[in-house]
Amino acid sequence: MKTAIAYIRVSTQKQGRSGLGLEAQQATVARFAAAEGYKIVETFVEVETGKGGDALETRPQLAAAIARATKAKGTVIVAKLDRLTRDVHFGSGLMARKIAFKVAEMPHADNFQLHLFLALAEQEREMISNRTKAALAACKARGVKLGAPNAGQNKAQAAAAFAESLREVIEPVMCQSSRQIAAHLNARGIATAEGSSWQSAQVIRLIARLQPKERLDVAA
Repeated sequence: MKTAIAYIRVSTQKQGRSGLGLEAQQATVARFAAAEGYKIVETFVEVETGKGGDALETRPQLAAAIARATKAKGTVIVAKLDRLTRDVHFGSGLMARKIAFKVAEMPHADNFQLHLFLALAEQEREMISNRTKAALAACKARGVKLGAPNAGQNKAQAAAAFAESLREVIEPVMCQSSRQIAAHLNARGIATAEGSSWQSAQVIRLIARLQPKERLDVAA
């Protein structure tokens, strides 16, 4: 069997509700390894309490996983690409190393393709950010007050604007189940407004905000 090193990255604050918890990632990696003929010889777990850095100096377990894979001439396996990194520059450095990285949710992607996915995801995040800003600007132009004192209304406006920014991504897959749409968004590296991975319930709320354009009220 092929040798593999598992790398798991979790947040002590978010792992329970994000769907990216320790057990979920371990199970995903284990299924992938069994299906693809890998033997996991060691697992490294990175625990972060906030937005983790993308330098190996701040990710000691990732550095250890890479060193172990290099020594064993093995492959580093992660459950999701964002568990490895969301940063294109950092990811480029990782993919240039003389070891292979595999992402369980992208089983056929090699290092070069993973680098492309990172670049596309970063571009998409920037586009979504721009569309969200444009939607909020449209609210302001219509006379909607976006600042305090009504925090609840402001939150609803921001959520509606974020949903609108994803319209072009969601509409082509609207006929799929909420679970399938969540997987589609996660595979494209698109995070929720809070920066976490998508779950079925979040997709359902997102779709509820995406009314036909002629009836859309961004301030709703």
